Amino acid sequence: METTQIMETIRMIEEEKLDIRTITMGISLLDCIDSDGARARQKIYDKITRLAAHLVETGEAIENEYGIPIIHKRLSVTPMSLIAGASADTNFTAFAKTLDAAAKETGVNFIGGFSALVQKGYTSGDARLIQSIPEALATTELVCSSVNIGSTRTGINMDAVREMGVIVKKTAELTAENQGLGCAKLVIFANAVEDNPFMAGAFHGVGEADSVIHVGVSGPGVVKRALEKVKGQPFDVVADTIKKIAFKITRMGQLVGHEASNRLGVPFGIVDLSLAPTPAVGDSVARILEEMGLEAAGAHGTTAALALLNDAVKKGGVMACSHVGGLSGAFIPVSEDAGMIEAVEKGALNLQKLEAMTAVCSVGLDMIAIPGDTPAETISAIIADEAAIGVINNKTTAVRVIPAPGTKVGDAVEFGGLLGHAPVMAVSQESSAAFIARGGRIPSPIHSFKN
Repeated sequence: METTQIMETIRMIEEEKLDIRTITMGISLLDCIDSDGARARQKIYDKITRLAAHLVETGEAIENEYGIPIIHKRLSVTPMSLIAGASADTNFTAFAKTLDAAAKETGVNFIGGFSALVQKGYTSGDARLIQSIPEALATTELVCSSVNIGSTRTGINMDAVREMGVIVKKTAELTAENQGLGCAKLVIFANAVEDNPFMAGAFHGVGEADSVIHVGVSGPGVVKRALEKVKGQPFDVVADTIKKIAFKITRMGQLVGHEASNRLGVPFGIVDLSLAPTPAVGDSVARILEEMGLEAAGAHGTTAALALLNDAVKKGGVMACSHVGGLSGAFIPVSEDAGMIEAVEKGALNLQKLEAMTAVCSVGLDMIAIPGDTPAETISAIIADEAAIGVINNKTTAVRVIPAPGTKVGDAVEFGGLLGHAPVMAVSQESSAAFIARGGRIPSPIHSFKN
């Protein structure tokens, strides 16, 4: 590398919060299936601890050698409904505790995959896993859960949507002492992807290798700093600037991924290009939107600005790496983004505007605190709306909301760390109960038939 490039990378790390957000090892547990739950759990623990034994120390060694911060080391596993479903267990909390124990033994930050894929219907294992989610998340520390309730190919499973509203409420109630923190580890998807390295929605798809290394990059601060240099320039220049910086960020992610892959003897999977913000000053997607000329996130023009950002990040990233995947784009979690928090607190950003923004961003309604007395049917309706955006637009969307017990609009919920704090946002007071009670399936859109 030229001296100028080295200095630029050092500056991006030290001044602009550039980091590798996560190295995530995906592990297939299909060979751990057993009709005896206890035997299956032992196989699961043994395989995870064997394959991931050196993941954390490898990540730390790469950090030290290259000077690149790697914030999290994580694991994702085959959706547990497929594994535990073969057993006679009626409650899968014991499987979640096994995942938690294995994660703690390996020293990772999180493990994802306490998951079910029910976009078209339930298996017995799916039904048992979903009912186990509240207790599982309340009794574990590192386990993350996800449920895919819709896809462009199948439509939306409204029975699952109805149930997930109830599950979110129960999870909040069982973790009330932590302001409903369990809900921060639960994501409801449409069009979930099999190679997502980010939590809480990561799981290891059945089409993946036995084990694989994925990398999730970050860098909102780097993008904002680059845009400061083209203040007032046309949007063509803005897009080109973002593409160039996304190329550099992705190159760094690919370097780290290949190094981890080689050292661990595990195939390299993908680089996820997502701009993942944190509550730290200078590490905000909202500040990028403001740098484009908006007074605050939520102002008219926000959706257009976010669309440009998301597209330019992907265009720059795919030129830098042959294997781009995951979600890739820009995340807009409220509690994890200082600019988003400020926009909500000043009244510039509401739930309706966030929903519009999700039509063009990487995921969806993310890390949003809502009043604790919000009905389960309202939560289900929020999930249905978000799933519809994903299904119709053939993109991944998701909902991660926290009905924080005992809170009302205007309160704030403090989670700490990367999860930050969230102002409690208003939801519609009009009832969706009769709509959600219908159940059944919303059919797939006409453009789903592509064969």
